[in-house]
Amino acid sequence: MTAPRISSVLLERRAFSVRDFDYYRPRTLKEALQMISENQAKVLAGGTDLLVRMKDGLLRPESLVDISFLDELRYVREENGYVAIGALTTHAFLERSPVIEKKAPHLAQAVRSIGSRQIRNMGSLGGNIVNASPAGDSIPPLYTLDAEFVLESLKGQRVILAEEFFTGPGQTVLGKEELLTQVRFRPPEREFSSFFLKVGQRKALAISKVSLAFLGVYGLDKKGFLKVRIALGAVAPTVIRARRAESFLQENSLTEEVLGQSGLLCSEEARPISDIRSTFEYRQKVAGDLLKKGLYPLIERVVS
Repeated sequence: MTAPRISSVLLERRAFSVRDFDYYRPRTLKEALQMISENQAKVLAGGTDLLVRMKDGLLRPESLVDISFLDELRYVREENGYVAIGALTTHAFLERSPVIEKKAPHLAQAVRSIGSRQIRNMGSLGGNIVNASPAGDSIPPLYTLDAEFVLESLKGQRVILAEEFFTGPGQTVLGKEELLTQVRFRPPEREFSSFFLKVGQRKALAISKVSLAFLGVYGLDKKGFLKVRIALGAVAPTVIRARRAESFLQENSLTEEVLGQSGLLCSEEARPISDIRSTFEYRQKVAGDLLKKGLYPLIERVVS
């Protein structure tokens, strides 16, 4: 299934104009990789982050490569056991995708929480990933799905796990000549439950203070989880896994007591900072509370 084209962005702004930098608009992926390689350029996709930073004077690139017209990077499809998502696929398309809703509903929940409708119509999954914010809402679900990122350059292609891609706030292993072209994951083969929850300053249009994604694959008896993945956002320099809480939930049937203990473990694994949006203590507590909130409705399902 091919996602709709991202509308062309208007580059004229009070703070800058196209005369301030070299602007390239490739017609194919190969052309894009060539232009990125030759010009060491910043890549423009939806522009919901890059253009804001340029307008605010925080970034002054010498060159821009606008890839927003590359339809070949805009899709959601199932292939070779994977769900594959083109890097230019918008948040709006993902939240409406039947494939994502069935195979990774918590990813659909996460992108549905990003910004406004206008931002979701413009912003792309690849852009949210490459921005590398520890509060990026699409990233925790991808951790729980053991997602892989496909990076391409003129030298070839390499595949890297989502967890290995991020090195710090705004920092990744993406090379200067590389482009993130695809996100892919193998959906659970057994029955599963998943959810994405976040706390922000407001109910909408807010950067996450804390976010949590959960994926639990049920065992044959359905009294507990065969596999658990928990990812926390905005509580460390990058999104992190709550591995102790994961192991505990895999080893024990889900009860209210187990739920409470898993919440404590999750809180202990958070490594947040205090900043203008929240405090260390609040973020640490909320991390565990979000896990308990999401798991509580599952207790009846496991017991029944």
